Amino acid sequence: MAPSSRSSLESVSTPHWVAIALALVTAVIHLILGVDFLPHWMGVAFLVATVGFALGIALVLLDYRRRLVYLLGIPFTAGQVILWYAANQPAGLGDLTVAGVVDKVAQLLLIVVLVVLYRRE
Repeated sequence: MAPSSRSSLESVSTPHWVAIALALVTAVIHLILGVDFLPHWMGVAFLVATVGFALGIALVLLDYRRRLVYLLGIPFTAGQVILWYAANQPAGLGDLTVAGVVDKVAQLLLIVVLVVLYRRE
């Protein structure tokens, strides 16, 4: 983190806040699912994902190596989408849950915003 005369939060732009909101949505969904699935290993996996998204949010807010956070966040988030698809293999709309749709839409949008942020910095 380079020294700066402005605070970390002053450097948070609108795209940062959009990414933070999207990451928060998916983190909360993973937290709820994680607690519901415990003590099954899937519960632990959901909670690990929660920590990953929360850590990303914290690092962005602290202005700590943001470009690296974006770069790592893209495959981390894409991996969530791929793992969800592999685990659920939805054949149609009837196989989708509201939480699943909200989560995947938030994650796909998060990937887009992370790419934009990465390319801007």
